[in-house]
Amino acid sequence: MGEHSHIGWTEGTWNPWYGCTKISPGCKFCYMYRDMARYGRDPFTVQRSKTTFYDPLKWNEPRLVFTCSWSDFFIEAADAWRPDAWDVIKNTPHLTYQILTKRPELIADRLPADWGNGYKNVQLGVSVESPDYEHRITELLHLPAIVRFASLEPLLAPIEIGLWLRDFINMEGEWLDWVIVGGESGSEKDRRECDPAWICSIVDQCRRAKTPVFVKQDSGAKPGQQGRIPNSHWVHEFPKERSIAV
Repeated sequence: MGEHSHIGWTEGTWNPWYGCTKISPGCKFCYMYRDMARYGRDPFTVQRSKTTFYDPLKWNEPRLVFTCSWSDFFIEAADAWRPDAWDVIKNTPHLTYQILTKRPELIADRLPADWGNGYKNVQLGVSVESPDYEHRITELLHLPAIVRFASLEPLLAPIEIGLWLRDFINMEGEWLDWVIVGGESGSEKDRRECDPAWICSIVDQCRRAKTPVFVKQDSGAKPGQQGRIPNSHWVHEFPKERSIAV
């Protein structure tokens, strides 16, 4: 956790607060609960960090920053601290913040007053584990952002992501700019099965729509390993806006 990260689709992590509540099946084996226990912390209580809140102000080199990897940036319990977090983001335009949430219905009322069409250094994303939660994408596409993405991890069922890509323009012409996909990571006993064909289908749909896609892992491999996914579908692509816009 911190300035550098081993997560393949980012380059660093920032946790202005930590702790969360489980709201859907994708949360069942979330690594945060396991990792927090190692530090003797209560993972179900959302707390402002005493040590990492202002860390990005010390980072001089441009990088992608996965924001709130140990919580949810838009969780109600963090409402009192979020304005200060937006100030940190606004004052570090050389960093690109990747904000991923399972609570898109809370975003609109928690954006800063000067958000406009989106901060140039913020990418907004939603986590979707199965078709039952595709409504999160619909809610995201109603919101202005420079980059909007979906993380289909842990992928627990096949998803027709093409419905939200450029070739199937809906939602008044809005679409996803980036897709991340992966099976469940973690210990073997906790990994729920992800059929490699589901991941291959996601990649095929993205390629048809010329949408960048990042394959993280399948449920039979550790992050960064190919596992059972065919070589032709093992891709690590980023949206064009990955380059920092200052």
